[in-house]
Amino acid sequence: MAKNIQSLERAAAMLRLLAGGERRLGLSDIASSLGLAKGTAHGILRTLQAEGFVEQEAASGRYQLGAELLRLGNSYLDVHELRARALVWTDDLARSSGESVHLGVLHQQGVLIVHHVFRPDDSRQVLEVGAMQPLHSTALGKVLSAYDPVAHSEVLEVEREAFTPRTTTELTAFESLLDMTRARGWAADVEETWEGVASVGAPIHDRRRMPVGAVAVTGAVERLCPEGELRPELVAAVRDCARAVSRDLGAGRF
Repeated sequence: MAKNIQSLERAAAMLRLLAGGERRLGLSDIASSLGLAKGTAHGILRTLQAEGFVEQEAASGRYQLGAELLRLGNSYLDVHELRARALVWTDDLARSSGESVHLGVLHQQGVLIVHHVFRPDDSRQVLEVGAMQPLHSTALGKVLSAYDPVAHSEVLEVEREAFTPRTTTELTAFESLLDMTRARGWAADVEETWEGVASVGAPIHDRRRMPVGAVAVTGAVERLCPEGELRPELVAAVRDCARAVSRDLGAGRF
């Protein structure tokens, strides 16, 4: 059986200690409570502080939990709440469109699929929950890159690979695509990531009017673009779904 890493156990115990009882604790209090030498406790606190998990009050020198923990906690809650709020609406979208529906969030310089509703035609399909999609070529990724400043920064840092001849990789052209996405409120991927596959996506916002994810319909090009353009009613349905989920998350009307 693998042994636990002692330094991580101590860091976790330190965070739990700071999360309960008094809001701020001094180095001596932390060290004595955990049975650690002051030097050891100070080294762990310095590392946690550098990562944003712990903050030190300048006046008193006492320590408290940092903002990075709050951000991580909110991300966990946001994803679970997002999926819960989207279940009914994404089911309705799949049923009305006759296509697959994906719900995605920003994760590690890509799009993490957190919910997938199968195309309702009894065909053989593979569940894609947990799969990663690129930011620069997919409808979900473009939406997140257009509305989320963090996603926008990350998509500029990654290699924008040309998956097909239609993939936009050049920076100026890509920024123009994001401008168009913000102007019309949705993004498209017509054979930019996979040959023969098209998708259309729209952003989902929370009660703070912050982008927390995106929803997209994905299917064969001949069904989504029967006359060379995305079906307008499909675009409208995706946008309506995104607005409905946003409203359920407290965003109000957009």
